[in-house]
Amino acid sequence: MGRLDDLDLSVRLGREDYEQRLAAGQRRLLELRLDLGGHLANPDIGPGVLVVFEGSDAGGKGGTIRRIVEPLDPRHYRVSTFSKPTYDEKRKHFLWRFWTDIPGLGGFALFDRSWYGRVLVERVEGYASPEQWQRAYDEIVQFERNLVLEGLIIVKFWLQVSPDEQLRRFESRQSDPLRSWKLTDEDWRNRDKLDQYNEAVEDMFEQTDHDLAPWHVVSSEQKKWARVTVIETLIERIEAGLESFHHPAADSDGWA
Repeated sequence: MGRLDDLDLSVRLGREDYEQRLAAGQRRLLELRLDLGGHLANPDIGPGVLVVFEGSDAGGKGGTIRRIVEPLDPRHYRVSTFSKPTYDEKRKHFLWRFWTDIPGLGGFALFDRSWYGRVLVERVEGYASPEQWQRAYDEIVQFERNLVLEGLIIVKFWLQVSPDEQLRRFESRQSDPLRSWKLTDEDWRNRDKLDQYNEAVEDMFEQTDHDLAPWHVVSSEQKKWARVTVIETLIERIEAGLESFHHPAADSDGWA
C-alpha cells in the first residue's frame, strides 16, 4: 500500500463551511505574506516561500493557486509554470531552468509543476535515462535542503483525483471552448499509463519526502476540500518557518 492508496478521496466540505474557512485562510495568508515582506510592524524581511504543486492531470492545481494568490497584491507573488524543457534547457543540468524563479528572502512564489518532472514524466516516457532519473532523487533532495538551509520555506503539495473524476473533468474541459485548451493529447496518453505513473509517484514520495521539505498529499476529488486544506496547511508551514527563522543577511543592508 502506498500513500495514494491510503488517501481518503471521500472527504467533502459544505458550501458554508468552505466559504468561512476559505475567507479566514485567505485573510491570514495575506497577513503572513505582508509580514514576510516586512510590510507590517516589523520592517525586517522574513524567509522566502516556495509552494510547489504536482498532482494528477486535472487535479485542480490552477484553481487552488488562484485561491492562494487571490487576496495578495500582484507585486507580492510570482506564479511559474513548467512544461517540457526547451532545446537549450536540455543542454544544461535539469535543475538549471528553475533557479531564476526561486524566491529570495521575503519573496513568495508558486510553481505549477517543477523539477519533479525528472522522476515522473521524464522517467515514464523515457525522456531521461534510468541512470539520470535514479540519480535525480538525491540531487533534488540536496537541492531542496540547500535552499531551505539558506532561508527558504518549501511547501510541496500533491493533489490527487480518482481516474473516474479525472475522466469527468477531461470530458468537461473537452466540451467547453473556453477551457478545451487545457486538455492535451499528453493528458489522454498519461491516462493510458496510469499504473506506471502511480509507481513513479510512490517512488518519488519515498525518495524525496524529507524533514526540511515534506510532501503534503491532498485529496482533490472535491475542489473545495483541496483548496481549503492546501491554504490551511500552507499557513501552518509559514507560521512554523517564521518562528524558527533567523538569517543575518535579512537584517543587513550590506557588508559588515
